[in-house]
Amino acid sequence: MTLEARLAALAAAGDTISYGALARELGLRMGELTARLEALMEEDAAQDKPFRAAVLCQRLSAEGLPAPGFFQKAAALGCDISDPVGFVRDQRRKLG
Repeated sequence: MTLEARLAALAAAGDTISYGALARELGLRMGELTARLEALMEEDAAQDKPFRAAVLCQRLSAEGLPAPGFFQKAAALGCDISDPVGFVRDQRRKLG
């Protein structure tokens, strides 16, 4: 399964996955996974679509939020991330 297909399946099911679990599933090193996720975020932003990477969650996040790099990339792409929980909730809602 491709990264894009796995993210689409997660979004359709309303599920999330940790970075480590996704990397293991796809046979990727963490650096490869994060680079590919950032590239997808750039594609999504260019097409004015919600971030597919929003279905990822940091393993130790009590709120089930993505890692800090997700928010850094979203901010670099011009998004208002002042309310991280609301931002991720909105992205996930739009994906579903």
